[in-house]
Amino acid sequence: MPHSSRRAVITVAIAVVALVTVSACDDGSDKSAPAAAVKVAGVTVNRDQALHDTLPSAIKKSGTVRVATDVPYAPFEMFVSEGGKEITGLDYDLGQAIGAKLGVHFDFTPQKFDGIVPALQAGKFDAAMSAITDNKDRQKVVDFVDYSQSGSGVLVAKGNPKKITTLTDLCGSPVGVQAATNQLKLLTRTQADCTAAGKPKIAISTFPKDSDAQLALRSGKVVADVLTKPAAGWTAKTADGGKAFELVEDSKAPGGYNASPNGIAVSKKLPELTEAVQKALQSLIDDGTAAKIFDKYGVASIAVKEATRNAAVD
Repeated sequence: MPHSSRRAVITVAIAVVALVTVSACDDGSDKSAPAAAVKVAGVTVNRDQALHDTLPSAIKKSGTVRVATDVPYAPFEMFVSEGGKEITGLDYDLGQAIGAKLGVHFDFTPQKFDGIVPALQAGKFDAAMSAITDNKDRQKVVDFVDYSQSGSGVLVAKGNPKKITTLTDLCGSPVGVQAATNQLKLLTRTQADCTAAGKPKIAISTFPKDSDAQLALRSGKVVADVLTKPAAGWTAKTADGGKAFELVEDSKAPGGYNASPNGIAVSKKLPELTEAVQKALQSLIDDGTAAKIFDKYGVASIAVKEATRNAAVD
């Protein structure tokens, strides 16, 4: 994700009932056996025997792909209930769909984010799904199958009363943002665009947490809140049952501003798994299942149309 660090503190409503949930064991992982078919986001996903046959023999034998994820980070990964261990979210649902297509179970286990890549290198996990930014440094030690492009987004009050459609529409208005984030850097850089367009600069208000910026937006102290687009989409979909906020969709930046690819990280020791996951994901994109999963979490616009591998170029 396009932060100075991978995560900013984001407080959003996460009361979600997963269409597909797997009971968690005491260690926080889910160990259920794979079903013949899995229903995700209202779609039944069936096993593709040809894809299953391409999996590494050890995974075919175990029937399981061990997946690391850092929970919570809405809407990508969340717990079904506060204090619980059952996992849900965009990454989880997409993983279950890919697993069903491959005829194996994607077994998600919580893992601190900074330990995910080392754990993959050590062979503790086969793959990771945790809104991981695909970049050249990480490509040196893992392979990526990219499934989204996400950057910064603009959250406004429901109905978009100021008719904001682009970043420069924020010129001359008070805008909220969490301190010390890439979103603050984005707004700061946009000031030059405001000046070039002959408009007043953005009146930037920084807050310790994005939830504080959301409160300012609710009260009318700011006209918009700039945060990661996935978080903005999820907040718009869930806050007050979708009645509080709205996500601005800029056709020139469908994945968000300064978007970068997010990928499923796979151990370089398992090239057959990388290829199988890429083909399974492409199948889910082609039949519309992936789009339904992204739409379920309010972020349809960040989905990619092609399952690429190691897409980052810098």
